[in-house]
Amino acid sequence: MRIALSIATSDPTGGAGLQADLQVFRSLGVHGAGVVAGLTIQDTAKVHSLLPVFPSVVLEQLRTLLADVAPHAVKIGALGSDDVVRSVDLGLAGLPAGVPVVIDPVLFASGGTPLLERRAWPALQQLCGRSALVTPNLPEAEALSGRDCATRRGSEDAARWFVEELGAGAVLLKGGHRPGSVADLLAAPDAAGRLELTWLEQERIDRGPVHGTGCALSSAIAARLALGDPLADAVAAGRAFVARAIAKSEPAGSGAYLLVHS
Repeated sequence: MRIALSIATSDPTGGAGLQADLQVFRSLGVHGAGVVAGLTIQDTAKVHSLLPVFPSVVLEQLRTLLADVAPHAVKIGALGSDDVVRSVDLGLAGLPAGVPVVIDPVLFASGGTPLLERRAWPALQQLCGRSALVTPNLPEAEALSGRDCATRRGSEDAARWFVEELGAGAVLLKGGHRPGSVADLLAAPDAAGRLELTWLEQERIDRGPVHGTGCALSSAIAARLALGDPLADAVAAGRAFVARAIAKSEPAGSGAYLLVHS
């Protein structure tokens, strides 16, 4: 059994967060395990608020699970508070060596609701040093790195910062916030250990607002890593998975469409 672990907040709509991660894992043939880091009050229109789980409870969930079950990959999503981030970092000490960790550094919901308190950003930056891959969108990359990602050169500077300053294994900087076609940036070491920057282009799928695309991408990549894919192949498979899910997305309420996983 190949197992992927999600450490994330709950989304009652099932369109993002822990519930969506588990759906993606199952769609890709991986058993999903989950540690709840926070509870959100939200609908398809917006996130109204987030309540972090007690940090000690997050830590005990993680320690108890890892003492019994060895996941083949870990995906980390929204964590809510500084103490929860630090508890996750501490709990991951029990993760077997070599297990890839994919971090989606969620700072804000699409509507602007904070999903990680500002004082937790340094702890999140430290946590990125454990990662095989970090998947920020443009606003998250700008906020954490202090670089202006409006241009490709600025995005490349930010990607280098995540790897060279924070110690992330690689970065997939998501370009969906730019107008026009989607251009993501993958920064990963080549066979000689040199950082290689690769722009990944694809046409934008116009479905209007779609909920949970960032969660689905990072969890799809984590699932493919759990199955043994090399990083570049996992990224390609994850991007293709999300493109299909966006194309099939459907309305479930009065707000954004929800992804249809396949």
